[in-house]
Amino acid sequence: QVRLVESGGTSVQPGGSLTLSCAASGNTLDYYAIGWFRQAPGEKREGVACISNADDSTHYRNSVKGRFTVSRDNAKTTVYLHMTNLKPEDTAVYYCAVTDAGYGVRCLSMDGPFPSWGRGTQVTVSS
Repeated sequence: QVRLVESGGTSVQPGGSLTLSCAASGNTLDYYAIGWFRQAPGEKREGVACISNADDSTHYRNSVKGRFTVSRDNAKTTVYLHMTNLKPEDTAVYYCAVTDAGYGVRCLSMDGPFPSWGRGTQVTVSS
């Protein structure tokens, strides 16, 4: 079974930048995609960014397009989320997960299934 561990979350000021990491053990390529999801207090969990295992295509929710970039290392064992121009509304617990929701933009869907989740890392954007 794939095990995922997130790291890098911290408190930053609006307009700042931050990179999150997701270290994976096991074969993440057994699934359609790997991605980042977030949940703010009192809100539903939502898809943020994901990368397809079939063709390395990336997908982002509209509110983070142009600000966030998802990538992974050559061994495909670590996935990153590089965040820039952070806003208070980006405050949330960020989770890494493998997903079999489907091809393309479907990897952002919260319908799943999600064979594995990390435990999350807190990102707080405030002045």
